[in-house]
Amino acid sequence: MTTGAPTSPHTARRRRSRLRRYLPLGLAAWLVLEIWLLTLVAGAAGGLTVFLLLVAGLVAGSVVIKRAGRRAFRSLNEAVQRGGSPARGGGNGLMMLGGLLLMIPGLVSDAAGLLLLLPPVQKAASRFAENALERSLRKAVPGSLGDAFQQVRIHRPDGKVVQGEVLREDRPEPGEQRPPLTR
Repeated sequence: MTTGAPTSPHTARRRRSRLRRYLPLGLAAWLVLEIWLLTLVAGAAGGLTVFLLLVAGLVAGSVVIKRAGRRAFRSLNEAVQRGGSPARGGGNGLMMLGGLLLMIPGLVSDAAGLLLLLPPVQKAASRFAENALERSLRKAVPGSLGDAFQQVRIHRPDGKVVQGEVLREDRPEPGEQRPPLTR
């Protein structure tokens, strides 16, 4: 004999993904590590040195982001004038991420930003990101991002997919009256 309503599998609480579970812990550990390293450097070389390191990282990061943004805009402009599509990749996104990491105060983020400015590291990171995206799109279930390409297609009644064709299902059948429009 049960006293409550049965719970459907859709109302049961879903488990949090590993990323959502461990990301706050990772960010807190990174923040503590950055502060600890800055205090070590300040104790060894002085507070002025730490301040100059932070300002140099901010200036270098802004220069890198500005340069990568100009390069991306230039390649987009050239592609539009040619009438083609812009080239994929180019490393501008990773270069901007490297500049952003340089701008974030801290020595670990500066080291990661400098690493992302190296072309071999950019190629490896780009390859890793593309492979991870392909894996996640292959594992996608209906209703997720991976199924979005299928969802945006328009299907005809005979099963053929025609891009850009709109079928109106609200047309009345011959001999059928349409309800009057009301305000």
